[in-house]
Amino acid sequence: MERLSTRFELPGTLPVLDPVTRKELGPLWQVTVYDNDTNTYEEVITVLMIATACTAEEAYIEAWEIDKYGQCVVHRADESECQGVADVVGTIGIKVEVSQEA
Repeated sequence: MERLSTRFELPGTLPVLDPVTRKELGPLWQVTVYDNDTNTYEEVITVLMIATACTAEEAYIEAWEIDKYGQCVVHRADESECQGVADVVGTIGIKVEVSQEA
């Protein structure tokens, strides 16, 4: 019987697969929202829930991170989906950036 190694090595970068087709996706993009002194927590939470279809709890956590750290990545997807999210979030006048994940 072959003995299994107890040493565990993390693989390199794994491809991101489409959950339906299981085909490899291209590079992921992200939406970063930045803090400002204008928008309220309620406004940010509401727009995040609308833009990303997240729960109130997740939107609150992201709004808290925006306030505490000055910014937060609120969504990851392909470029066009991220741009759509950013367009919705930007309707409240908050700074939003779409960028390719590093």
